Amino acid sequence: MSSELKTISIGMLGCGVVGSQVARLLQSDQEELSKRSGAELVLKKIGVRTAGAREGIPAALLTTDLFSVVNDPEVNIVIEVLGGIEPARELILAAIANKKSVITANKALLATHGHELFNAADAAGVDLYYEAAVAGAIPIIRSMRESLAGDQITRVMGIVNGTTNFILTKMHEEGRNFADVLAEAQKLGYAEADPTADIEGHDAAAKAALLASLAFHSTVTIDEVYSEGISNISPDDIAAAKVMNSVIKLLAIAELTVKDEISVRVHPVMLPLTHPLASVRDAFNAVYVESEAAGQLMFYGRGAGGAPTASAILGDLVAVTRHRAYSTVG
Repeated sequence: MSSELKTISIGMLGCGVVGSQVARLLQSDQEELSKRSGAELVLKKIGVRTAGAREGIPAALLTTDLFSVVNDPEVNIVIEVLGGIEPARELILAAIANKKSVITANKALLATHGHELFNAADAAGVDLYYEAAVAGAIPIIRSMRESLAGDQITRVMGIVNGTTNFILTKMHEEGRNFADVLAEAQKLGYAEADPTADIEGHDAAAKAALLASLAFHSTVTIDEVYSEGISNISPDDIAAAKVMNSVIKLLAIAELTVKDEISVRVHPVMLPLTHPLASVRDAFNAVYVESEAAGQLMFYGRGAGGAPTASAILGDLVAVTRHRAYSTVG
């Protein structure tokens, strides 16, 4: 690595499925990522909840003192992949107070306390990026925030939960009941042991709140999102949809009403087979955007898992590093 490149030290909070993938990629792809960023990226410290070795992660990087990561004066950027509300919220606020930019995949936190966190970041003059919080590797946040910044978005509809889309796909294609397919999803690792957040629409509701906030330049919290899951969908419902040349999908919908009010909801929808979202199968995600100038756009890809989510986080890391470089020029 060229000695002319400035060093950017990275601290990470969490080292689970996503965090460990980020750490491995930061180490294996360091040279290429540094070239793209314009700075030498160095993973300095990883805060974990419990002690113990992590496969492929040098033990010297690990610490159970989470606040030592955000308070380290040498750390420039903090990546938060702990999940949950606390202590993630307190840690992010501490990082921001210490003038560190933050990258997070924490949709639940942002959908609940996003207003507080974004205001803190603005006041401190640091970045808070969250591409990985919605739809994994699909670059929907950056596209809405940057590429469509000059347009007026009128509606966003998305299949943003892979677990429920997998279940509904199997029910539609194989005629199976909900409980049977849920058990298969759990066996394959697509669904948690407690699948409530997914199957009752809570996960999708958090993502819907983030998409609505971004699309309509407002603050929408998860408490303002109507949510209904798929646990009551029966084979008879699926059969009825087929008769009408349709398919049932769990959609997150954010739109402007005729009164220019923001409506945000999550619920099963009977989609005509001709609609672009109808062809999204299994655990894949897709987001369909309607705007005044660009018209109709669709973004499709893997919405969950260690590698897709890590890809989104590293994309944010490159973007934040470039922004730091440009904002300090001169």
